[in-house]
Amino acid sequence: MTGEDEKTTHFGFQEVPEAEKAGKVHGVFSSVASKYDVMNDLMSGGVHRLWKDAMMDWLAPRSGQRLLDVAGGTGDVALRFLRRAPGATAVICDMTEPMLIEGRKRAEAVHLADRLDWVVGDAMALPFADASFDAYTISFGIRNVTRIGDALAEAFRVLKPGGRLMVLEFSRIPNELMQKAYDLYSFNVIPAMGQVVTGDRASYQYLVESIRKFPDQEAFAALIRAAGFGQVRYRNLTMGVAALHSGWKL
Repeated sequence: MTGEDEKTTHFGFQEVPEAEKAGKVHGVFSSVASKYDVMNDLMSGGVHRLWKDAMMDWLAPRSGQRLLDVAGGTGDVALRFLRRAPGATAVICDMTEPMLIEGRKRAEAVHLADRLDWVVGDAMALPFADASFDAYTISFGIRNVTRIGDALAEAFRVLKPGGRLMVLEFSRIPNELMQKAYDLYSFNVIPAMGQVVTGDRASYQYLVESIRKFPDQEAFAALIRAAGFGQVRYRNLTMGVAALHSGWKL
């Protein structure tokens, strides 16, 4: 039973005590880790790859930079970063060790493991010193964080002055009719697909619901500014199905 003064948050469409959300999210991603990349391709028709390429185009990695990729799981974003900047290094931080294990396999297969470090950690309490990184990325992960403001504050803390935050996340389609059509697809197709591919319908039901609970483009941009970032901008991808957000530690 929840005490009257205990803070709650959403887990999909459920309201749960804040202290329970991280464990529930951990359970979701532990369950789907081995099929996570396959499901990303199936759910988006491979378009998520173009979104991540667009993220790198805007970020423009440079040799010598050090990247922190939070909720980086299987390494999709960090590996793209390292390929574009041969002298760069990266740290992937994720709360779910099975996701990191899958990422290590991928990095070893493409011979980039020596430029990567893997850390189990919480986005709201990063185990890194102040001003440690040139860039911070989080891709389809920040909506799963219990307190988004705390995660953004930690991003600001660990970035060097002049460092850059970049967030790729599902967002809102400005056209109401198109958003409704996308909702029909999301709620009717994705959980069923998750059942067939991973044997886990509930985790993909949560993921669809978590997208609907995430702030829209303008509201999320305001949260980034509130964390101290300057020059905050966003770009819609695929009509707003996803959005890229950028901010600088000035």
